[in-house]
Amino acid sequence: MAVSYLKKASKTPETETGQARAVVTEMLARIDSEGEAAVRDYARKLDNWDGDIVVTADQVEARAAEVPQSVRDDIRMAVEQVRRFALAQRASLADVSVTMDTGLQVGQRWVPCNVAGCYVPTGRYAHIASAYMSVATAKAAGVGTVIACSAPYRGGPIHPHVLYAMKEAGADVIMTLGGVQAIASMARGLFTGKPADIIVGPGNKFVAEAKRMLFGSVGIDVFAGPSEIAVIADHTADAGIVAADLVGQAEHGHESPAWLFTSDRALAERVMALVPELIAALPQPARDAAGAAWRDYGEVVLCDSREELVAVSDRYASEHLQVQCDDLAWWHDNLTNYGSLFLGEETTVAFGDKVSGPNHILPTKFAARYSAGLSVHKFLKPLTWQRADREACKAVALPAARISRLEGMEAHARTSDVRMAKYFPGHNFDLGTPVESVE
Repeated sequence: MAVSYLKKASKTPETETGQARAVVTEMLARIDSEGEAAVRDYARKLDNWDGDIVVTADQVEARAAEVPQSVRDDIRMAVEQVRRFALAQRASLADVSVTMDTGLQVGQRWVPCNVAGCYVPTGRYAHIASAYMSVATAKAAGVGTVIACSAPYRGGPIHPHVLYAMKEAGADVIMTLGGVQAIASMARGLFTGKPADIIVGPGNKFVAEAKRMLFGSVGIDVFAGPSEIAVIADHTADAGIVAADLVGQAEHGHESPAWLFTSDRALAERVMALVPELIAALPQPARDAAGAAWRDYGEVVLCDSREELVAVSDRYASEHLQVQCDDLAWWHDNLTNYGSLFLGEETTVAFGDKVSGPNHILPTKFAARYSAGLSVHKFLKPLTWQRADREACKAVALPAARISRLEGMEAHARTSDVRMAKYFPGHNFDLGTPVESVE
């Protein structure tokens, strides 16, 4: 494979993980010990917030009234796109029931979680879209209680546009909390009395680490890191559009990787010249964020063939993957590792981030090799069930007892014995040789 780097990253997303882990460990331990008091203290110290944690219905309505009608219309349109796609996902999942040759009935039901926690980040930007991406999807899955959290915006309440998006998406409870303290509060049921079964939503490295450390006591969507973009481009691509798309995602943060995989050296060199110009033209704080991201994490990889480009792309397993090449069907058929795929020049990651429908909460840090982004599936459990009459019970009890005894598990076998003795008294079934002892 002839692969060369025209630009190589000097850092990886793991660079800052150690420091975040130490901070989160201390915060979670204190919250577990002191509960809501510790959360309120962190809210004061970290977010300058001393107001109500749970936003009342009257407060939600009052803040929603501040949102201009044009903004409401845009948010409603985006919510409906996400909701419609999520409902289509849910409709594709069918309960199943099968009667086996033994007569045993077995099946599976898709059952939603009872409580979901949705984190909506607010820091450098007001992430309106993250509100409906998580909340609307949870509600489409049938989750009974959806708790949404977002940080105070610049020392005040939740940003009104974010709050309106939470409301429109169907959040049942809204809390003014950010960071680690929000994740811990949802996981432990603080302020609501309803511990979350699953917590979803993007966030900074501290939020991501809190979710990782709490995983097990609560479900999570993905092990998230900084937002990523990769663009695969060939000689047919427009260098200006490729560069704009890379910069469009690099503004997410200082640690957001932006990768170009191409078979055209001239295109690569043109994009590398354009990206710094586009970054320099951005307003602050996007300019600083994108500049650092491209400087420290940006890469440009040159390959000889489209097969090599697929291999490189699948190895990176990027969160967002754009393809600006000839023969888009071939790329669609051959690429396998990505969070979400954007085919052709006419679509871009920003569409998926905001309004197109498929979710923007996606796997990062190579997790797209084995997992997918947020969907109704994350909030649903495929629960299996079984039911037998007495003849079916006999058909499975006999081999179950014999296999259990071959394994040395006498107590397992005796659960079959007692049923055969009750349902078929006087019969001398072959239930295997009782276990005397297991060395």
